[in-house]
Amino acid sequence: MTEDDTPRPGRWIAMAALLVAGFMNLIDVTIVNVAIPSLQAAFDATDSQIEWVVAAYILSFALFLLPAGRLGDVVGRRRMFVLGVVVFTLASALCGLAPGIGALVAARVLQGVGGAMMTPQTLALVPALFPPRERGAAFALFGLSAGLASVTGPVLGGFLIGADIAGLDWRPIFLVNIPVGLVAVLGAMRFVPKVPGDKALRLDLIGMALAGLGLMLLLFPLIEGRQLGWPGWIFAMMAASLPVGAGFVLWQRRQARRGAPQLIPASLLANADYVTGSSLATLLFAGVPGFFLVFAVFLQVGHGLTPLQSGVTTMPFSLGVLGASLVSGRLGTRWPRQRIAVGALMLVVGVTALRLLVPGEEAALSRLAFVAPLGLAGLGLGTAVSPLFQTVLANVADRDTGAGSGALQSFQQVGGALGVAVMGQLFFGALRAGGGYGDALTAALWFNAAAFLAVAMLVWRLPEPRLVPGQGPDGAPDPTPAE
Repeated sequence: MTEDDTPRPGRWIAMAALLVAGFMNLIDVTIVNVAIPSLQAAFDATDSQIEWVVAAYILSFALFLLPAGRLGDVVGRRRMFVLGVVVFTLASALCGLAPGIGALVAARVLQGVGGAMMTPQTLALVPALFPPRERGAAFALFGLSAGLASVTGPVLGGFLIGADIAGLDWRPIFLVNIPVGLVAVLGAMRFVPKVPGDKALRLDLIGMALAGLGLMLLLFPLIEGRQLGWPGWIFAMMAASLPVGAGFVLWQRRQARRGAPQLIPASLLANADYVTGSSLATLLFAGVPGFFLVFAVFLQVGHGLTPLQSGVTTMPFSLGVLGASLVSGRLGTRWPRQRIAVGALMLVVGVTALRLLVPGEEAALSRLAFVAPLGLAGLGLGTAVSPLFQTVLANVADRDTGAGSGALQSFQQVGGALGVAVMGQLFFGALRAGGGYGDALTAALWFNAAAFLAVAMLVWRLPEPRLVPGQGPDGAPDPTPAE
């Protein structure tokens, strides 16, 4: 790693390999939502089983994101990136060849692990590839790649399922990752430089176990309780998640006193501003993955749309996110709390309008009617995300910025998994109670509106942030190299 301005040969090819892998991971998240009804029909899966197809990936990604970042420090960033892409690609093959819903969920867990292994390494490898004057452009490409993945994922998924390539139905949405993964591995092995690791670093394995146990004690009852008839032990599991969560916090404090590795630094857990901001991020993202799961079922099962038609219907949301993100980048660090509140309120208005436009059981579906509310909701999410992350991290000590960023992404994923569980409970519970698909969607959207409204109201509890480390007053990357 060098801080001079000497360009490294092949750096843009190496960057392409990083972007291809990141794009593959991001697009997989959006592409699966369109396939949910096809997967449920193919395997005759229960409602809770189909929720696990989404939640299993999100949860494993969240749990392994922080330790995977540290593992990159231990074994080397390039090695960890390549291993992550290999695991993700092999898991994609297992998903595409899955003989049953149980095998598919297990493969999705492995996919999440692979995604968590490669994701932290992509940004961390940029300083090893580019001189300081080129890093701003390199980092901008990651944002563009994420936006393109959110836009193309639903449409590509719908196209692949509708094409029914070689009679494989939904399977190509996973199998397409195999050649993409091979290209990313070969490009990284050839053009990404080796970054040596530090084998003296250690992992907080007990912290990982406590975090995973606590989340499973909460998520399993939320997803499976309806299917099992809500027996008493389901509520006991949810109650047990509280002492396990407290045990995790106490363990992190103990590790800090001993100077031992911590999954989340105890100083972050003691930072009230960080905890509040992370809770807001959890709430914000709780309303997104679950929405696309139930909306796909509403469109395809409830109203007979094809996967491609369903994917195209949701595109205004993705385009709104992409457009707002581009504008938000230009605003930099200006008016962060105001932008978060405005973005959250746009989401509230968008989902509320969507609820009002949901047709009755006998009424015809007008996809054009959803364009405005979905577009507004997408603009709201794109408006709120960047300043929320800036505000949360700006109130973290410099020594904890890296860990705080990784933990914040994990909280984001945990929120997504919780949202899938809660919205699935509301949606499928309404169907089981005899309601139609319109009634079920309307019931589920109450959760979104409440979560987004809470973000808009509680964001004012966060202090006005100081400048984010590494940024100038206008939000542009600081040209001064980081130590």
